[in-house]
Amino acid sequence: MSPGGGGGGWCPPMDLLRSEAMQLVQVIIPAESARLAVSNLGDLGLLQFKDLNADKSPFQRTYAAQIKRCGEMARKLRFTKEQMSKAEILTSSMQFSGTPLEIDDLEIKLGEIEAELMEVNTNNGKLQRTYNELVEYNFLLQKTGEFFDSAQRNATHQQSELMADQSGDYSLENPLLEQEMVTDPSKQVKLGFLSGLVPKQKAMVFERILFRATRGNMLLRQESVDEYVTDPQSGEKVVKNSFVIFYSGERAKSKIMKICDAFGANRYPFPEDLAKQLHTIQEVSGQVSELKTTIKIGLAHRDSILKNIASEFEQWNNLLKKENAIYHTLNMFSLDVTKKCLIAEGWSPVFATSKVQDALHRATIDSNSQVGSIFQILNTRESPPTYFQTNKFTSPFQGVVDAYGVAKYQEANPGLFTIVTFPFLFAVMFGDWGHGICLLLTALYLIIREKKLASQKLDDIVEIMFDGRYVILMMSIFSIYTGLIYNEFFSVPFELFGKSAYACRDPSCGDATTEGLLKVRQVYPFGVDPVWHGSRSELPFLNSLKMKMSIILGISQMNLGIVLSFFNAKFFKNTINVWYQFLPRLIFLNSLFGYLSVLVIIKWCTGSKADLYHVMIYMFLSPTDDIGENQLFPGQKIVQPVLLLLALVSVPWMLIPKPFILKKQHEQRHQGQHYTMLQATEESVVQLGGHPENQHHHEEFEFSEVFIHQLIHTIEFVLGAVSNTASYLRLWALSLAHSELSSVFYDKVLLLAWGYNNIIILVVGVIVFLSATIIVLLSMETLSAFLHALRLHWVEFQDKFYEGDGYKFAPFAFSSVLEEEE
Repeated sequence: MSPGGGGGGWCPPMDLLRSEAMQLVQVIIPAESARLAVSNLGDLGLLQFKDLNADKSPFQRTYAAQIKRCGEMARKLRFTKEQMSKAEILTSSMQFSGTPLEIDDLEIKLGEIEAELMEVNTNNGKLQRTYNELVEYNFLLQKTGEFFDSAQRNATHQQSELMADQSGDYSLENPLLEQEMVTDPSKQVKLGFLSGLVPKQKAMVFERILFRATRGNMLLRQESVDEYVTDPQSGEKVVKNSFVIFYSGERAKSKIMKICDAFGANRYPFPEDLAKQLHTIQEVSGQVSELKTTIKIGLAHRDSILKNIASEFEQWNNLLKKENAIYHTLNMFSLDVTKKCLIAEGWSPVFATSKVQDALHRATIDSNSQVGSIFQILNTRESPPTYFQTNKFTSPFQGVVDAYGVAKYQEANPGLFTIVTFPFLFAVMFGDWGHGICLLLTALYLIIREKKLASQKLDDIVEIMFDGRYVILMMSIFSIYTGLIYNEFFSVPFELFGKSAYACRDPSCGDATTEGLLKVRQVYPFGVDPVWHGSRSELPFLNSLKMKMSIILGISQMNLGIVLSFFNAKFFKNTINVWYQFLPRLIFLNSLFGYLSVLVIIKWCTGSKADLYHVMIYMFLSPTDDIGENQLFPGQKIVQPVLLLLALVSVPWMLIPKPFILKKQHEQRHQGQHYTMLQATEESVVQLGGHPENQHHHEEFEFSEVFIHQLIHTIEFVLGAVSNTASYLRLWALSLAHSELSSVFYDKVLLLAWGYNNIIILVVGVIVFLSATIIVLLSMETLSAFLHALRLHWVEFQDKFYEGDGYKFAPFAFSSVLEEEE
């Protein structure tokens, strides 16, 4: 199973809090069963191999010849794919039900197909070229025949005029040659001619060069061909001119032929005799018809070859990808000195031990090997890869965390909490159950059609949405929930859970502030009372509510992050971080901002009118002064100085002890080396499993660097406690902006259009309202809230406990190989 697959089947129940326990394993495989063993491990997909030949070039590795062979087969397969694309034949995505080919049989098959296709293409190419030449020749015969016909009629007409002329005077308009023939037939000059077709765009330059090369001693007649002509040389459709060039002498003929070749003008013979012309035209037309039929038969034969392999193409392609991946993996193995077995090392989850051993055992049996593979676990100080078993629901949430940084091996994974906290914080900023329903319908569409969409090529934006369809689903559900709390449906309130707790004192208080209202019922059971919407107190009330709620949510999530740092420290048995990082951080944050959150809750519960700004400011400026009317609970005057003192004490508590304790521990370890080095030397080499680079694991300790590092972290946390708390106010700001934009679109567009009592204005208003809602609120606001929720998780939450300096488990798995784009 691939690491992105869901739990179940081969894998134990999913646990996202800690990554899977990993182990470094060594596998010694006999050479005769190595290929089958790697194939079985690729099907399993739970072993990440290390490259033991990193110092060798690809050509120096053991299986370079096999990889070259796979590359040649891949070339033949690409050639076949190109031929299928030209013939517009689609490969079948249906599972091939026939007997699968072995790689040797596939190599022979591909060679035969390539040879046959190349022969068919060569013959078709020759036939097509001959056909194009004959089509050109046919056009030339028509155009040139018309020219000679016209010239013959003109000559006959002029001859008759000359014979009838009794004066004997020669007109200046009479042709010179005819004058010469009349005066002295013995001086008649024999003219030759060349005919052919030249591209129309080159015709002017062609004529100019001919004139200059022959010094004007030629006659050129051109006429445009009405249809596009396929050029026999290039195979492109172009517009051409037919031409006839009359010349005198072999020298002029040689020059003209060279110029024709230079301009890509195709020359064709033209018989002077009329009977021969008619015979040639009939002969060429017959050959064109025959060639057209022959070409169709050749193309049909090629298509039949390609259609026969279309159903098997995907199977062949997958087989070749697997074979290539197997030999690339085998090249990472070390060859034993006897050259009879291969040594591999890699990372595997602990739970997969029996499955890996079973795959190796099956390879030994299937290959009829006399010697079985050896599987052993190595001790190492290397940091293992991080592997979380995810399914299609949890995978996108884990991707949100991994985009920040892959978790260090077995540290607490924020992805588990992100499944709930990320869509919830998004919904706090996007709270409107009407908009939430729109998102829900989008998510349900993507989920219901996920099988069909997964098999299609999607646009970049659609693909991102499809990959995060379950994130959108959770965001929409939480948006509906927070929208019900805010009591907003496209900014319109509804009395869903009962009647409002307030009523007007008299009819004139409808547009007044809530001071004109009387409480006539119990408190509205769920969410914001609908009476607040539309009143003059709406904005101050909701501002106060959402701002304080943002502070409480922020402090709660930051406390969760600090608590997770405690679990990390306990898991890695780091008591220093428990006493000198977790405790002072928890005390500092809650002495100030945790206390503020408690005051907010007390004020809500008691209905006090105490000014919390005044309380917090004078807690720092005058901690011993009398609180007066701002007192929220008994003993508050004593509690506040104590909390302030704890916050001040926690700063040096974070800064000073940890560097000195680390220095003392380093000195104790350094002193102990003199007594344990000799006894541990041999054992250490064995435990390292042949990795001498890890033997010198004792790093130098620089107290100044450690102290500066701790100072930076202390300052960062103290200042971050203030800035991060303020950063959570974005929940209030974006929620308010979303609510006000929705209200503006409803009041100033939809209601305004409704008030005109005009159907055209109403239709335009509805279109504008829907467009603004979709583009601004459902697209831009969704993206904005998503990015802000992302920021709160990456910076404010994960910064409290998450190191994110690990690397992802990337096992050798055929499922991953087949998913890679070519």
